[in-house]
Amino acid sequence: MRNENFQISIVIPVYNEGDSLSACLKAIDKLKTKPYEVIVVDNNSTDHSAAVALNYPWVRLIKEKKQGVVHARTSGFNAVTGNIIARIDADTILPSDWIDKLNAIFKNNPGAVAVSGSADYYDFVLQDIANRIDHWARNYLERRLGDRLFLHGSNMAVTKAAWDKVKDGLCPCDGLHEDLDLAIHLQEAGMKVIYDETLVAGISSRRISNDFSKFVQYSLASPRTYKAHDIGRRRYMFAVIAIVLALYAPGHLAYESYDPELGEFSLKYLASSKFRKSRTDPTINVV
Repeated sequence: MRNENFQISIVIPVYNEGDSLSACLKAIDKLKTKPYEVIVVDNNSTDHSAAVALNYPWVRLIKEKKQGVVHARTSGFNAVTGNIIARIDADTILPSDWIDKLNAIFKNNPGAVAVSGSADYYDFVLQDIANRIDHWARNYLERRLGDRLFLHGSNMAVTKAAWDKVKDGLCPCDGLHEDLDLAIHLQEAGMKVIYDETLVAGISSRRISNDFSKFVQYSLASPRTYKAHDIGRRRYMFAVIAIVLALYAPGHLAYESYDPELGEFSLKYLASSKFRKSRTDPTINVV
């Protein structure tokens, strides 16, 4: 799978994500412009994740035995041979023009070394509302955070050269967001990180299936990451967190009532015991 423009390598950290990974790789297979390479990092999965990856001859499967997404991320990033490292999650669904959009962003922003984009929630009853709230939140934080902008690991990219410059100084990230930590280190080194809403990716909303206490802890990891670097602008994150927590109950219901086969609300699905499995908290690492 070769791309004639930038050499875009897609890295996907995976821990027990077989079903999600299958849909993710099917979407990559349908991209109009193909990536330079695709690397799946198996982080000690006990399900069929590795078998799913091996179904695609253009996927390079590597293993990371040290448990935690930060370690899987690092192994994948270090293994790429392209000059742009694109990072997505195993439950990310890329639209067919994603590589083209990423190429255009780096061409039109030659001073930028990293970018993250917007979300299109595909497993949620009130998708339009969820997307609008997420769109507002990301644009609000872009304005407020300035040169301390975020990266979101479900839809982002960084140049290999920039990664090589900061990788040895990154934080262990236990209890922190490793993608935000990377963005902070890039910017502290004088490099430019941008947000571009045209870089859209399908994102699962399954984090909201966690119980409320775990959801709160996950949400607070963002300002906690900024606090670890003594960045005062973390205060702007609390307005977004307050809104998200206030919407937890209806959001949890909207997620659990979504029937992925019908693509719509299902009372029967809501009443069943087949509630979907939430994703392992990426801020928890076994070091």
